[in-house]
Amino acid sequence: MTPEIPYKPKAVDPIECIKSGWEIVKPNYMLFVGMCFIGYFIGSAVPLGILMGPMMAGMYTCLFAARRRVEPVEFGMLFKGFDFFGPSLIATLLHMVPIMAIVIPTYVLFYAGIFFAAAAQTQTNSPAPVLGLFVVFFFAMMVISILIVIISIGFTFAYPLIVDRKLAGFDAVKLSFKAALANFWRLLGMMLLTGLLTFVGMCCFIVGMFFVLPIVYGAIASAYEQVFGLRDSREFEPDLPPPPPVFES
Repeated sequence: MTPEIPYKPKAVDPIECIKSGWEIVKPNYMLFVGMCFIGYFIGSAVPLGILMGPMMAGMYTCLFAARRRVEPVEFGMLFKGFDFFGPSLIATLLHMVPIMAIVIPTYVLFYAGIFFAAAAQTQTNSPAPVLGLFVVFFFAMMVISILIVIISIGFTFAYPLIVDRKLAGFDAVKLSFKAALANFWRLLGMMLLTGLLTFVGMCCFIVGMFFVLPIVYGAIASAYEQVFGLRDSREFEPDLPPPPPVFES
């Protein structure tokens, strides 16, 4: 049975998270930019985000290492995310599948509706059916967007919990939702702020997004620390070879 992990409600400070996120990545900023760039393209190389989970786990492994200052952050540390391949894959699928289950049928119904609305417009010689369809689709997309935001906020702490507390994928998602809903409005504020930063980055020939993502992920890592706390660095032992055997004379 997984031990109960406490969390703090209403603990997230959006502005402080962004500031702390910058402080985490600042000493190795260009290294984190490179990690975001490579991690994004590796994660996007396989459908359904099968490799995105390990890349996200690797990113938080690097961020927590930078925060703890127990060991130096190196580019190869990104691939330590594959140590969490199973749990991170489950978390990714639990995130992606519900969204796809909402979005795909909506677009199928929309394109089918266009066919029938166009046929009705031909018969009535009125644009009302097509206009009505687009109005309905607009409001449907508004509702879907709100649902996606709620789902995404619920998954905020899933990857950090997998990396820091070694939780299984389903347990990490379940606990993430509990803690995220207890900090919902504050996380929403942080999402809006980091979303604005990402939008500004995308306006800079899209590549600028990768210069912003380290701060975004750093802010999430900081929010995680505010809500759950970070495991004590004394729990980590350096990867040193075992001592030589001692022979008694």
